Amino acid sequence: MTPCSHLTRLPSPLSFSSPSATSTFNLCPPPAAATRLRCRCSTADTPEMVKAIRVHELGGPEAMRWEEVEVGEPKDGEIRVKNTAIGVNFIDVYFRKGVYPAPLPFTPGMEAVGVVTAVGPGLTGRKVGDVVAYAGKPMGSYAEEQILPANVAVPVPSSIDHKTAAAIMLKGMTVHVLVRRVFKVKAGHTVLVHAAAGGVGSLLCQWANALGATVIGTVSNEEKAAHATQDGCRHVIMYTKEDVATRVKEITEGKGVNVVYDSVGKDTYNASLESLAPRGCLVSFGQSSGSPDPISMGDLAPKSLFLTRPSMLHYTGTRDELLQSAGEVFANVASGVLHIRVNHTYPLYEAARAHADLEARKTSGSILLIPDN
Repeated sequence: MTPCSHLTRLPSPLSFSSPSATSTFNLCPPPAAATRLRCRCSTADTPEMVKAIRVHELGGPEAMRWEEVEVGEPKDGEIRVKNTAIGVNFIDVYFRKGVYPAPLPFTPGMEAVGVVTAVGPGLTGRKVGDVVAYAGKPMGSYAEEQILPANVAVPVPSSIDHKTAAAIMLKGMTVHVLVRRVFKVKAGHTVLVHAAAGGVGSLLCQWANALGATVIGTVSNEEKAAHATQDGCRHVIMYTKEDVATRVKEITEGKGVNVVYDSVGKDTYNASLESLAPRGCLVSFGQSSGSPDPISMGDLAPKSLFLTRPSMLHYTGTRDELLQSAGEVFANVASGVLHIRVNHTYPLYEAARAHADLEARKTSGSILLIPDN
């Protein structure tokens, strides 16, 4: 497909500096719909245009382009939102690479906070000026403005700032699903969290610790080990220096853990199984290292293990489920149970650099894109 002549290419993420990025997320299936953004291929009228990141072909970070698109007006049941902060998650990388399929071209992104600028005809319960957040579907948050179904937008409490809400919405609801729905963590449980210093991992450690569990986290270096400890990990395993399964057995005196939360996939699958106690549960919710090899049922038999591959969308599919999940996340932020660590912010047009840093494991905590509008 030849791009329209009105479009501009985003520079390579390795070709420009990123003074705005401060140094110090897998889960969802392909969305059913994408945000309605259209390329401007005619100058017969003067539609309202905004800037967005677009992907015309699958590939590395350089596949993302900074383009002008038409945002349109909201229809029945829709709102238009001017984004103020946009969350970056590993699922965005999966779509960009084609691990999860999406029709080309598309605008990436599944999490944002913004201000309502228009509402569809006859819509009640939303008004211009409302601050709302969304996470999951439709894909398309890497844009200055977007059209959303009103029923996916959640009101943001005034006590929570936009950056915090954008950084915690998808990750926080993911963690809610993992510790309260998929496997209900209780006091006395021992849990193993891979990538404990990541965006989801850090929140997972905090929430599980608050529920009274003993949390063991895996990290790659000393800096991330310090973050994991701050987030409630009683034991931290540096997988670059230690064998994870061996250390888990030592920590648990051979008993193993009740649940493993694994967002890494291929590289950690065997260690995850070895670390589980009899009747333990492996919750696989990501594959940052690649998909695990085909799994034999015989892998589970020796200890009567359980294995699940959940999607947040299947647990927040109704409006009531969505509001309950988001409500618990915001309540835990307000009470101090959850502390979001926004360690990296980039201008929206530098989304390619954000992806490159995320894939290179140069980041910890949450990553945000900030529109220049």
